[in-house]
Amino acid sequence: MNKVVASAAEAVADIPDGASLAVGGFGLAGIPWVLIGAVLVQGARDLTIVSNNCGVDGAGLGLLLEQGRISRVIASYIGENKEFARQFLAGELTVELTPQGTLAERMRAGGAGLGAFFTPTGVGTPVAEGGLPWRYAPDGSIAAASPAKEVRTFHGTPMVLEESIVTDYALIRAAKVDRAGNCVFHASARNFNPDAAMAGRVTIVEAEELVEVGEIGPDEVHLPGVFVKRVVALTPAQAHEKDIEKRTTRGPRPVAAVAEGNE
Repeated sequence: MNKVVASAAEAVADIPDGASLAVGGFGLAGIPWVLIGAVLVQGARDLTIVSNNCGVDGAGLGLLLEQGRISRVIASYIGENKEFARQFLAGELTVELTPQGTLAERMRAGGAGLGAFFTPTGVGTPVAEGGLPWRYAPDGSIAAASPAKEVRTFHGTPMVLEESIVTDYALIRAAKVDRAGNCVFHASARNFNPDAAMAGRVTIVEAEELVEVGEIGPDEVHLPGVFVKRVVALTPAQAHEKDIEKRTTRGPRPVAAVAEGNE
């Protein structure tokens, strides 16, 4: 079975306006840079994005956000994306903030065929009791808020009911992928990519390295190919395209501090 398509443009060509997309990665680590860029060019609008965050200003999902192509975001935090915060507070964007572990499990559960699950995370807070702002009105009032959720006690611990997430498409990135769609992720790129892949009805993976079936050992597979519909092989230049949210370096130590350290 060969799931490789000719290009990222071909892979995302059928994403319609109003589609929901689960997008892998954590911050900018492991995000599907090339597929996001292909969606940007393709032109789909009114998108619902399910992701740990929504990129940063000028990079990743932040590019779709800046062009007004996203109408709803389900994420665990806003991060350092000023445009994300601006659109949310201005009432231009619906944002469902969800505890990070709960978000990962909602996607994984959707892929596993579960309708919902109970978790202690969020009990006794607006996560369970409702009232979290989902959308603001232009005057700053709350136009839409989260509803209250069912809470039940299991083994003596109160738990809140969380619905699973299934999306129309999923965009992910993997370090090594075979033609059948079996994936291996590198380090922190494994955060959210497998869960997002499971949540998508049509999952598209961009592969930093494409290999033949059999070159990935069964015990090496992080995501089975059964969850993947399309594979895009990246060029070496595309595979090298990675960035970080904030680069911090330490300058030369003051001479006095160095001298004191030698005493």
